[in-house]
Amino acid sequence: MTPTPQTGFSRRSRLHRKATGKPLALSPRDLEVFKLLNRYRYLRSTFIHLFVGGYKVALIKRLGILYHDGYLDRPKQQWQVINARYMPAVYELGRKGEQALRAVGVAVTNMPSQQFSHALMICDILGSIELGIKADPRLRLISWGEIVAKLPAATKAQRNPLELPCNISFTFPRSKTTHRLSKPLIPDAVFGIEYKPSKSFRFFALEADRNNEPVFRNNLSQTSYLRKILQYREIAKGAYKSNWGLPNLLVLNVTTSQRHMTNIIKLVNDLTGSKGASYLLFKTMPSLSSLERAPLPDALMLTDPWQRAGHSSFEIHKL
Repeated sequence: MTPTPQTGFSRRSRLHRKATGKPLALSPRDLEVFKLLNRYRYLRSTFIHLFVGGYKVALIKRLGILYHDGYLDRPKQQWQVINARYMPAVYELGRKGEQALRAVGVAVTNMPSQQFSHALMICDILGSIELGIKADPRLRLISWGEIVAKLPAATKAQRNPLELPCNISFTFPRSKTTHRLSKPLIPDAVFGIEYKPSKSFRFFALEADRNNEPVFRNNLSQTSYLRKILQYREIAKGAYKSNWGLPNLLVLNVTTSQRHMTNIIKLVNDLTGSKGASYLLFKTMPSLSSLERAPLPDALMLTDPWQRAGHSSFEIHKL
């Protein structure tokens, strides 16, 4: 048997860094990747490729080099699923990537701590929406960073400008007891879309649910869609205008189960006497129900209609 020739190349682990020790010259595309991961806590390699372009195989190899040299991180939680090695790698900004951004005058965002699977779902949703916007020359994304720059001074001074003060009450039908709660509402994300031909704007809060949040609980102190809907009903009276300075707000609710979404929509109808709520929009994303599946970047998150309780479906990419 003829021995296999020795090429001098050994494949580096996806789980552990092994730097080459050679100086690494950063390219403009490297910096674009760092800026992306400064806005998105996590992005899969498939998403990064569609954002920055280029030959996919070469980009994936470059991402690996940037990881091994400490510019990017690969969250350890992604390796806990049995088929992780066959999935697109998930990246986040590393320490040296942060340093590279600061060197070119880009402020590094301090991301809030969140459960990995939930944070990744948020990034998958927002990434898909932004890629859809990027493909349509009539649209422009208004990022949270752009919104923050124009926030009222009092909101900018808050520890978390996403927080909206909120007081709600609800009388539970079985016990006939009224519960009250004073607790800030904190959406998973806030962004906007500019519709260029008419220079019109819409703004959106995002709520991402991996079918973990109960629809109804017999109290307001624990998280539930009952509490969430009551809070959004309260802030729809104007808190988003006074605190964020936004002219309008629609709420995008994304869950992974059609049945769960149907139950939430039924709750909205029950709470409103079947009148519904035009500002609450709903959609399912079944591919996010398990970390063992990786959703493809899909502009349908932007272009497919969103369902509403008591109202016709709504297309957020159209005026």
